[in-house]
Amino acid sequence: MRCLVATAVPAERDAVARALHGTARDVRLPGATLQRLTGPHPYDLLVAGVGPGRAAASTAAALTAAALDGTPYTLVVCAGIAGGFGPAAPVGSLVVADEITTADLGAETADGFLPVTELGFGTVTHRPPESLVRAVTAALEAPAGAVLTVSTVTGSAARADALRARHPRALAEGMEGFGVAEAAAAHRVPVLEVRAVSNQVGPRDRAAWRIGDALAALTEGFGKLAPALESWNPHEP
Repeated sequence: MRCLVATAVPAERDAVARALHGTARDVRLPGATLQRLTGPHPYDLLVAGVGPGRAAASTAAALTAAALDGTPYTLVVCAGIAGGFGPAAPVGSLVVADEITTADLGAETADGFLPVTELGFGTVTHRPPESLVRAVTAALEAPAGAVLTVSTVTGSAARADALRARHPRALAEGMEGFGVAEAAAAHRVPVLEVRAVSNQVGPRDRAAWRIGDALAALTEGFGKLAPALESWNPHEP
């Protein structure tokens, strides 16, 4: 299996790399650089950038380069830290997406928010393979649910409540998952999203963030995750 792991920033990439114990070399791509790990768990690690647009463009560049090289990826994983919706996703915990949903792509109306699909365009959700989600949640002992992608991070109780009302299965919000998933879907490659919770979704309180704890959880999680990914059969639904 060839796996591409996309993170937003170098600190997240490094947290993943610490779990995989490989030797890294840089591979230059148009507009991005990825780290290719060789060792017990060979992965390509991509700092895809912050936000769904940049993440989609960087992931698409990596997928295209691999396809043109004749070595296409068989799985894309979006990984990183995120805000969690308590109590299901407390700080320091891991969550796994069984749906990757863009939460603010659409239109605000007098009657509320309309997702872009209700305007007659595109898609708002990508679903990782069910067999992969089962294997990963078992390996991590983590819950599965919706992971929301937003272009503006939630900073108020009112917006947190609105997101909960529209997405009652939401466990976390991040800024890259849907962009990574869009790129993967264009190449017909399965996608997975795994997040470590650094803060609670709601009023913005930087003093309460636990980024170090979340990065440590991400490292620990990938140590357990790698064997599950490598044993997964991509031909299972």
